[in-house]
Amino acid sequence: MNLAGEIRSFFEGDVETSPKVRDEYSRDASLFRIKPEIVVFPKGVADVCNLVSFVAKKKQGGASISLTARSGGTDMTGGPLSQSIVLVFARYMNRLKGFAGEYAVVEPGMYYRDFDAETKKHGLILPSYPASREICAIGGMVANNAGGEKNLKYGKTERYVKKITMVLGDGKPHVFKPLHKEEWKRKMQEDGIEGDIYRRMRELIISHRAIIEKARPAVSKNSSGYNLWDVFDENRGVFDLTKVIVGSQGTLGIITDVTFQLVRPNPHSALLVLFLDDMNNLGRVIKRIMRHKPESFESYDDHTFRVAIQFFPEFAARLKSTFFKLAVSFLPEMWMVLTGGVPKLVLLVEFTAKTEKEARLMAEKAEKDIHMVSGLRSKIARTNAEAEKYWVMRRESFNLLRRRVRGLRAAPFIDDVVVPPEQVSEFLPKLKQIIDEYDDLIYTIAGHMGDGNFHVIPLMDPKNKRMKQTIREVARRVYDLVFAYHGSISGEHNDGLIRGAYVEDMFGKDMYGLFQQTKRIFDPNGIFNPGKKLDVSLENMLGYIETKS
Repeated sequence: MNLAGEIRSFFEGDVETSPKVRDEYSRDASLFRIKPEIVVFPKGVADVCNLVSFVAKKKQGGASISLTARSGGTDMTGGPLSQSIVLVFARYMNRLKGFAGEYAVVEPGMYYRDFDAETKKHGLILPSYPASREICAIGGMVANNAGGEKNLKYGKTERYVKKITMVLGDGKPHVFKPLHKEEWKRKMQEDGIEGDIYRRMRELIISHRAIIEKARPAVSKNSSGYNLWDVFDENRGVFDLTKVIVGSQGTLGIITDVTFQLVRPNPHSALLVLFLDDMNNLGRVIKRIMRHKPESFESYDDHTFRVAIQFFPEFAARLKSTFFKLAVSFLPEMWMVLTGGVPKLVLLVEFTAKTEKEARLMAEKAEKDIHMVSGLRSKIARTNAEAEKYWVMRRESFNLLRRRVRGLRAAPFIDDVVVPPEQVSEFLPKLKQIIDEYDDLIYTIAGHMGDGNFHVIPLMDPKNKRMKQTIREVARRVYDLVFAYHGSISGEHNDGLIRGAYVEDMFGKDMYGLFQQTKRIFDPNGIFNPGKKLDVSLENMLGYIETKS
């Protein structure tokens, strides 16, 4: 009996080996194509447990076999791709399992858009959604420690995860949550894999405090490596392994459900839009704006602005507006371009409050404060519809560019860099200077200005023989620049395959060694998503890049 046949003998869900299905799951939103041997769709936790036990036994017998979890498939790093078995949750394990007060229990395959619709019925949201909110799923948000436009106020996904059920290498589900002193002490006395993990992880963290603290990223957002910094809060006596599981990209075990604590957002908002003609005032502008505590502080560059003008009809369709109506709404921007040129940077500053009047007053106060130090152009959106056109420009311009420019494809490889916000005015021109040296890159830059987090996703010709060399050169130069500003190579998209080769460069040999120990403590047999985040060869990574259009 072949491998798929063996799995079908105990698996209630679907087991697929057809070329069509294998090809469908050979891609995510990254540059890579890796065709799995088998794609499985579990119907419940029992399927996951039985499959993990089966794979662990095969692995111990010397087989080259592994399990890679996949939810929505929107990952930009190659995280859910594998040559072995891909475990897809979106088909069956996609339910909201329970709702109590401000807490919700959800399976990893539930799409965020569906989860959001349910939570909003209770006046609550999970605020850490990424730009792919309409197509991403909960499991990926947890695996990558997602953040987004609300991060400035609400933080990333890790803040809202209160409990995780995860199947470990013993083929059994285990519950991880914050434990107070007496609880984790009892846990460390237990036999079995769970007690062993608590003992060894506590020893690792306690024994290497200095190394861990020295390697702590100097930025507010980081999804690179494993989060060993926040596991043990000695002041409160709390030991919380969800902190290291969130953002681990399925490399430590298979998550089967997550309990979130949700938030009740302010019902009204006002959007202040700032147009910068040069970068000279950017540092002062950021500092002034941050005094006013906006909920969101986003940005996009002149490339993005031009895309909005170039593909005007598609924007009308995306906004469900007529061409004429949208054209009228853009008249002020058209006039601004004619009289003052295309702005180098557009900043979106959102304020929220209990009332519409209060939100608008906050925006007006910030606008007045900015004008005291700078003569930059600005406006406050008069309606939600007017504000929405700027948000769509921020979220959709790159997708429109990708669809309309023939022969080119998205090449996310420097898509998530972070530097301290106070360094942005120096960093951003240097970043653009590096990319502009390469004629084979067309790109837009958008980002979370308040966090110093920028998304640079070039378009490249996959048939260009220099494509891989350009990726190698640009990534090296950009990451060296990021390191010079004590930043991170990933604020929210994670390492996966595309950045795994640079993790040691970012954190240093000693911290990288602790990451490797963490992986072995949770997954001693190496069955969970190997070759992601850690132990990634640059040459192997480049070899997986798909070079066909």
